[in-house]
Amino acid sequence: MPNCLTLKKSNCKNCYKCIRHCPVKSIRFSGNQAHIIGNECILCGHCFVVCPQNAKKIVNETEKVKVLLQTGDPVIVSLAPSFIANYEGVGINSIKKALKSLGFYDVEETAIGATIVKNEYERMLKEDNRDVLISSCCHSINLLIQKYFPQALGYLADVMSPMQAHCNDIKKRIPNAKTVFIGPCVAKKDEAEHYSGIVDAVLTFEELTAWLKEENIILEPETDENPNSRARFFPTTGGILKTMAQDAPGYTYLALDGVANCIEAIKDIIDGKISKCFIEMSACVGSCIGGPIMEKNHRSPVRDYIAVSNFAGEKDFVVDMPSISELKKDFEYIEHKLPQPSETEINSILRQMGKFKPSQELNCGSCGYNTCREKATAIAQGKAEISMCLPYLKDKAESFSDTIVKNTPNGLIVLNEQLEVQQINDVAMNIMNIRSASDVLGDGVIRILDPTVFMNVLRTGKNVKDERVYLAEYRRFVEQTIVHDKESHLIVAIIKDITEQETEREKKESISRQTVEVADKVVDKQMRIVQEIASLLGETAAETKIALAKLKESISDE
Repeated sequence: MPNCLTLKKSNCKNCYKCIRHCPVKSIRFSGNQAHIIGNECILCGHCFVVCPQNAKKIVNETEKVKVLLQTGDPVIVSLAPSFIANYEGVGINSIKKALKSLGFYDVEETAIGATIVKNEYERMLKEDNRDVLISSCCHSINLLIQKYFPQALGYLADVMSPMQAHCNDIKKRIPNAKTVFIGPCVAKKDEAEHYSGIVDAVLTFEELTAWLKEENIILEPETDENPNSRARFFPTTGGILKTMAQDAPGYTYLALDGVANCIEAIKDIIDGKISKCFIEMSACVGSCIGGPIMEKNHRSPVRDYIAVSNFAGEKDFVVDMPSISELKKDFEYIEHKLPQPSETEINSILRQMGKFKPSQELNCGSCGYNTCREKATAIAQGKAEISMCLPYLKDKAESFSDTIVKNTPNGLIVLNEQLEVQQINDVAMNIMNIRSASDVLGDGVIRILDPTVFMNVLRTGKNVKDERVYLAEYRRFVEQTIVHDKESHLIVAIIKDITEQETEREKKESISRQTVEVADKVVDKQMRIVQEIASLLGETAAETKIALAKLKESISDE
């Protein structure tokens, strides 16, 4: 990971927005977390700008600068000309006053270094017989060429950036000086670190604003006039060209902004399709005033340009030009390429993603990669995960859901809140003698079922659970549960066919009734028999009693 960029893992929410906006796809995903690949990153800062969770952080060098201020050496600020767009209505004198309150020795404009660099560009075009010359002011463009297009290194102007040229100039003029660059660019932190000994620290506008707020220092609104300040145009697209004479014989001068445009131009240069041309390249759309650390997040490109234009003068700064060797800057090839997977490996990964033929490669870009094959390559290189594919996850979820729906023993019917059938499984179709799901999908449930119970659930908000119903039209007994999912605005009916159980129950009840009837008849018959026996016994007993009485009387008479 680049030293100047850090990641707050707790904030990374698996959204892939950073990889979607990264022009060189230098972000690796592992465990649903984004990781910046340092030797591939060109530090354009797009991931920092677009991250919705503020998971990307730029290393703050404020404390480092405070330490410099405590050394006792004069610490001089090189202030990027884009400050006029960031701090609306605040001129260089107001900034200088505020920064001196923080302890800085002095503040100068980086535009002084821009004038030095511009003069060297003009000399190179006239004296060095360059065919194509690409400006090297933008460190992100330099990294792009160093890492991805080393064939174009010969076309890159081997000249210091305005930041470096200015800080070098300051150190020549002021003994023991320490230099701090303040601007809108994260890449400048890396440039200062990589080319040590020229720029001692780099602050962003956000860091400066926070520091001023911490010290309760308010920037006073004022305007400055300086006719010798044409290089203040540098932070705008075409700003370098505005300062150049553009009089080298046979040369075309043009400006490009945005990494994508620059990449296409670099490819054309490598292919030999461009000649006799000076190209000003900026990674940020709108150049530096569209930088990632502009506090207004470059939401006002027209107003920002007008601010720079109104601030810029008509003549060059008066500068002492250093020697050619002092301005020279070497750009080495930075190796970063991961092994390119074979076609077999790519196709194997595509199959795992459910892509068995080109027509299934949707290239939707939801994962952040431009094509499915590019994503498969990233997976093979360990930079991406299969689960980043949204259509793959959707199909997987639907497949899992369909497996459950198809294999459940219960009938399932899903309705929207207009009581229209959205989904129905085979069991439900079998219960209601429906030939094909397409016969009812999108139609009102009234076509197949009494809608009353569904309407009641919607109206009352009370779900129905295990309600036994006889569907006369289908001659089926069912047990139905009806649930209204308010979040998804769907009504789910779970229907269990209990016809066999109900039929069996009715048979048992019939047998029971018959048994009871037989038992009643038997009991009645037995009661009659008992009554008859009792009656007969009663008559016999009476006769016996009469006979015994007569016998007793006769005995008594004797």
